Amino acid sequence: MKTAKGETKEGGKTSISLGQTVITTHQNADFDALASMLAASLLYPGAMAVFPGSQEKSLKNFFVQSASYAMDLKKPKEVDLERVGRLVLVDTRQRSRIGRFAELTDGRDRVEVHIYDHHPATEEDVKGDLEQIEEVGACTSMLTRILIERGIEINPDQATLLALGIYEDTGSFTFTSTTPADLIAAGQLLARGANLNTVSSLIVRQLDANQVGLLNDLLHHQEILSFGGLEVTIATCSTDSYSPDFAIVAHKLVEMNNIPVLFALARMEDRIHLVARSRLEEVDVGRIAAALGGGGHTFAASATIRDKTLIEARQRLIYILESMVSPGRKARDIMSFPVISVPPAAPLSQASEALTRYNINVLLVMEEGRLKGLISRQVVEKGIFLGVENEPVSEYMNPELVTIDPEAPLSEVQERIVEQRARILPVVEGKEILGVVTRTDLLNLLMDQPRIPDSLYDPGGIQPFVRKKNIRRLMVEQLPERVMNLLADLGRSGDELGFNVYAVGGFVRDLLLRQTNLDVDIVVEGEGIAFAHSFAERAGARVRDHAKFGTAVVILPDGFKLDVATARLEYYESPAALPIIEVSSLKLDLYRRDFTINTLAVKLNQAQFGTLIDYFGGQRDLKEKAIRVLHSLSFIEDPTRCLRAVRFEQRFGFRIGKLTRNLLSNAVKLGSLAKANPNRLLVETRNILTEPLPPRVFRRLNELGLWSAIHPALRFGELEERRMYETVLVLSWYDLLYRRDKPRHWLVHLLGLVDHLSSKELGEVMARLGLTARERQTVRESKAWSRRILRALEHRPGMRPSSLYHLLEQAPLEGQLWTMAKGEGEEVRRAFSAYFTELKRVRPWINGNTLKELGFKPGPIFGKILGSIRDARMNGRVVTREDEKEYVLRRFGREGE
Repeated sequence: MKTAKGETKEGGKTSISLGQTVITTHQNADFDALASMLAASLLYPGAMAVFPGSQEKSLKNFFVQSASYAMDLKKPKEVDLERVGRLVLVDTRQRSRIGRFAELTDGRDRVEVHIYDHHPATEEDVKGDLEQIEEVGACTSMLTRILIERGIEINPDQATLLALGIYEDTGSFTFTSTTPADLIAAGQLLARGANLNTVSSLIVRQLDANQVGLLNDLLHHQEILSFGGLEVTIATCSTDSYSPDFAIVAHKLVEMNNIPVLFALARMEDRIHLVARSRLEEVDVGRIAAALGGGGHTFAASATIRDKTLIEARQRLIYILESMVSPGRKARDIMSFPVISVPPAAPLSQASEALTRYNINVLLVMEEGRLKGLISRQVVEKGIFLGVENEPVSEYMNPELVTIDPEAPLSEVQERIVEQRARILPVVEGKEILGVVTRTDLLNLLMDQPRIPDSLYDPGGIQPFVRKKNIRRLMVEQLPERVMNLLADLGRSGDELGFNVYAVGGFVRDLLLRQTNLDVDIVVEGEGIAFAHSFAERAGARVRDHAKFGTAVVILPDGFKLDVATARLEYYESPAALPIIEVSSLKLDLYRRDFTINTLAVKLNQAQFGTLIDYFGGQRDLKEKAIRVLHSLSFIEDPTRCLRAVRFEQRFGFRIGKLTRNLLSNAVKLGSLAKANPNRLLVETRNILTEPLPPRVFRRLNELGLWSAIHPALRFGELEERRMYETVLVLSWYDLLYRRDKPRHWLVHLLGLVDHLSSKELGEVMARLGLTARERQTVRESKAWSRRILRALEHRPGMRPSSLYHLLEQAPLEGQLWTMAKGEGEEVRRAFSAYFTELKRVRPWINGNTLKELGFKPGPIFGKILGSIRDARMNGRVVTREDEKEYVLRRFGREGE
C-alpha cells in the first residue's frame, strides 16, 4: 500500500488474473478522472476503460471537440461482469461512487482490485489487492510519476490530457491541496509536448445563461455562519432542470467574494447537489461531504443528496458542521443519572409506582447491573387497565434497545433519538450503564442552546439566518384601512405585554400574491390566550379560548374574527396520528406547517411593523410557483396534506415540486390516506369541494391516485367530472336567486362523488370521511329521493304543478340541487327551475284570520285548507282573494260545515 509518505506494500494476490481488466472511476467524472483512466490504460495495455455513470458537461464537450484524445470507452451495460478478472479504480475507492462495478468488490476470491487514489480514507472504501494512495492535488500527478518511473512513453496528445487533469484538480495550482509532486508532474508533461493552449481553452470556461442565473441566486441567498469562531458561507439556489458544471458556479462565487469556506447547495429536479470549497485546514470539506453521502478532498468536495428538501439539506449540513467544526457536547455531558430501573420479575404495579414517584415515562429493566429492556408508562397503564398488574415486567418489556457510547457527540445522540425514535437512550460504557438521555433531556438542551434536531427543527447552536424585508407599503396598498388599523393595534398590545406578535400563514401568502384574504391568523411568542383577552378588553371584543391548544378566537363588535395562537411545536408519535403540541418559538411554529409558501410571517410590533420574515424560502417558492413540503416525512405525519397540496396547486396555478410529488406518491403507496384521521379528511374534502372549480382539483387527485387512496370504491371518471361541472353551474344559478335557504355546496358535490356507491360502500366512505350522523342521513335521503324524483319525471311528463311541488319538496335542499345537476334533458331542468323560481314562492292570499271570519275553528283543518288553496293557485284554479274564499266555501263548506 502506498501511504502518504510514499511507502509501498502489496497484499493479497500478486499473480495476473485471468479474464478482462476493467478500468473505471467515479460517477460524475471530471478531467482528473478521465486523465487518470488514460494513464491507467497505459499502465494496463489491453484493458477496457468504462465510465460508471454520467460525466460533467465540460467532459462531454471535450469528447466532441477533441476526437484525438478519444479512448475506446465502453458503457457499463456493455461489460459482462462475469468475465472481469481485474478491476482498476482510479481517482476513487468509494464503493458507492462506482455504480454497478461495486458488485465486483464483493467477490474477493475472483476479482483482483487495484486502486490508484488521492482522496482521504472513508468507512466505505473498497480494499484493494494493490493500493497506491498518495496525498497529491490530482490523481493524475501520481499516475504520471508512475508512468515516467516505468519508462512508459507518453505522446504529446496524451501529455495534454494528463496535464488537463492536473490543472483542473489543482485549480491551475492555486488550490491549497496542491503539492510539489503536482508541479513536478506538470513540468514533465510539458517536456513531453503538452499543449497549454488546449488546456487553458478547456479549463477557462464562460458561464452560460442558466449558470449565471444560478450564480445570481447564490449571491442573493448566501449567509455567513460561525462555527467555533470560523466563518462558513452557505449559499442556496434552486432550478427545476439539471444544470451541469455547478462546481464552476460555486468556484466563481468563491473568487468573487474571496470566501474562505463555501458550501453551495442547489436543488435540481428532485435532488440536492452540494459543492464545497475550503481554504482553512480546520474545515475538512471532504469529511463533511462524506457525511452527506459524497466525498472529495480536504479543500474541495461534493455530494448528491436524495430524498430531502433544500431546507432539510441545509439543516442537515449545519447540523454536521456544528458537530465536525466546533467542539460539541458528548453523551456523558447531557445524560441523567442515577439510572432508575426495575428488575424483570417486578410486577407491573411496581413499575407503575416507580413511574409515578419519579414522574418519568420510561423505565429501564435491569438485572444484576445488566440491561434487559425498557417499558413505557403507556404499556404499564394499559396492562393495569386490562387486569394484569401482577404479571412480571419481563412479559411486556421491549428488549430491543438503542444505546450510545458516553463519548458520542451530541449529533449522534440527536440522530439516535430522532431518526430511530428512541424514547430513552441508555449511555453504556462496556457493560456498565452510566446514565440515560431522554427525549425531554435533549429537547430542553436544544431549546436552551438553541440547538434543534436536524430531522425536525432547524439545527445549530448559532443565530439562524432569516430573510427579511419590510412590506408595509404593500400592506397599505392591499389591505382595507380598518384591517391595517387592527394589525397596528395588535402590535401595540404585544408591546404592552412584552410579546412578539406576528401575522402568519395564508394571510401573508395571499398578501404577497396580491389576492384578497382577510382571514387573519396571529401567532404570539408568549401567552397567546392572555394576549387575546388583553386585546379583546381594549377592543370591546369577545373571546373563545382553548387552553389545551393555547389558541383563542377574538370576535370584534362588527363580527370580524381573529385567530390567535401561542407559538407552538407539533410532533407526531406515529404516522397519521394527531399531533402532540408544545410551546415553542415563531420559527418552530412555522416549521410545523405544511408547505414553504405558508411559512411566511409579518411582525406587527411597532418598532418592526411590516417586517416580512422568511425562514424557509417561501418567497422563492411563491416566485417559482412551486408547492414544496418542508421535510420528507411531512405527508407521513399528516397524510391530508396530500389533498391540500393539490388544492393549492390548482387554486394558484402552481405546480407540485418534483421531490414533493415523489413524497406524495410514496405516501399513496404506503396507504397513508387510508389511515388518516377522519375529521381531518373531512375538513380537507370540504375545503376542496368549496373551491371555485373543484372538478379541476379532483381530476388532479385522480391522476395522482389520491381520491381512491381514501377508499378503493371512490372514483372520478368522465361521468363524475361532467356532473361536477353541471353541479357548479346549478349552484351558481341557485346562488343568484338569493333565496333564504342556503345549501351546503360541498355536500351537493359530495352527492355526485358517492352516487355510484353501493349502500355498504357508502357507509364505509362516509365513516372514512368522518361525516356526522345528520350529514349521513342527508346523503342517504338525498340519494333515495334523487332516484325517485328522476324516475317520476321520466314516467310522468307534464305533471300538474302542485304534484311537481309535492314530489320535489320531500328531498333535502342539497338533494334537490344534486338531482337537478344529475338530471338529463330539458324537462328535468324546466321542472326544477319552475319549482325554485315559481312554485316555492306561491302563497295563499287568505290566512287564518280569514278562515275565522268564514266561521272555521282553529285546528289541523287550517293547514289542510291553506295547503289546498296553495295547490289550487299553483294549478291556476284560483287567482284572486275572492277566488280563494269561493274555493274554500265550495270545497270545505260554509261556516265550518
